[in-house]
Amino acid sequence: MQQENQMAPVMSVKDWMITYLILIIPIVNIIMLFVWAFGSGSTANPNKINFAKANLIWAAIVIILYIIIFVIAFIIGMLLASSSGY
Repeated sequence: MQQENQMAPVMSVKDWMITYLILIIPIVNIIMLFVWAFGSGSTANPNKINFAKANLIWAAIVIILYIIIFVIAFIIGMLLASSSGY
């Protein structure tokens, strides 16, 4: 049995610059994160795959926190409105 202990190629500064350029374009950035994270390209760099997955996880955490804050603010607003007699 052959051991597969291959190292991923190092992403150059140019590769990271292109990656960040793509990520600053609205809508395209979300689509590309999903493509990089879950695409089945054989030439995909594991570093970019992990980077995309980590970004999607952070985005999910932030969205959940925003929803929780919005719900709490809505409930407080409703309680204040009902207690003031409006």
